Amino acid sequence: MSADPPAGRRRRLGDRYDGRLLRTLDPFYRITPYIMRTRVDAQDYFEDRIDVGPAEAWLRAQRAAGRPELGFLHVFVAALVRTLAQRPRLNRFVAGRRIYARNEILVSLAVKRRLHQDSPETVVKVRFEPAATVHEVAAALDAAVAAARSPEAQTEADRTARILMFLPGFALRIAMALLRGLDAFGWMPKAVHRASPFHTSVFVTDLGSLGIKPIYHHLYEFGTTSLFVAFGAKERERVLDEDGRVEVRKLVGLKAVNDERICDGHYYASAFKYLLALLRHPERLEEPPGAVVQDVE
Repeated sequence: MSADPPAGRRRRLGDRYDGRLLRTLDPFYRITPYIMRTRVDAQDYFEDRIDVGPAEAWLRAQRAAGRPELGFLHVFVAALVRTLAQRPRLNRFVAGRRIYARNEILVSLAVKRRLHQDSPETVVKVRFEPAATVHEVAAALDAAVAAARSPEAQTEADRTARILMFLPGFALRIAMALLRGLDAFGWMPKAVHRASPFHTSVFVTDLGSLGIKPIYHHLYEFGTTSLFVAFGAKERERVLDEDGRVEVRKLVGLKAVNDERICDGHYYASAFKYLLALLRHPERLEEPPGAVVQDVE
């Protein structure tokens, strides 16, 4: 997993190995990290419901065509990846009071090793190409989850946590403070950054697999995650169609928490509308986008 600058772009003074300093932002946006100093200060909450009827119809067609492994999680993550590629301001992060454009698209996902309440939980972090199709996203995601669930498997996050926990409490506090300080300047060791699920474009939790509704999940102060998205179990509900007639639809709750310092509300609205449109038309994810949108300088 590389965190180097994208191809064709040279690293400049002030850039980090995982992100490019945004130099042309309006002063109002550049000053917000000094006003809202933490992600907790800057958390915004968004809620909506997804009509999963179109996605389920598309999945049935895919299974009939010989792709039985595809599920709603694959469609959802693929839609997120496409949204980050087309709305790149969502892939920004704040570190050391400055705003950066992340160099890559990363998705972190908590998974149970087995669907049992006593089974340990781990986290996978998967890198996706900005132009990835839903089938490429599904293959990469399934490979990462399968590796995490294999017998006696340990993810990089598991191994790093195990090493750190050999330290006594006072030394661990010092080590974590040191890592936070290094991360503020982009000097955290790349091995730790690679292992950390908290240095990611978006953290996703699938609560539908547990049969419950989604929650608002806080953003982590450790790391650089600016977006946390949760979706829940499918529910049937009576709704009015465009002609005022009552019909039963299958809906999934969606809740997101984001760092408002990375972009304005109009941009967030545009991005979430784009995400929801992709979930209504998953066939658009079968082909790569015509172009990948780059963030400002």
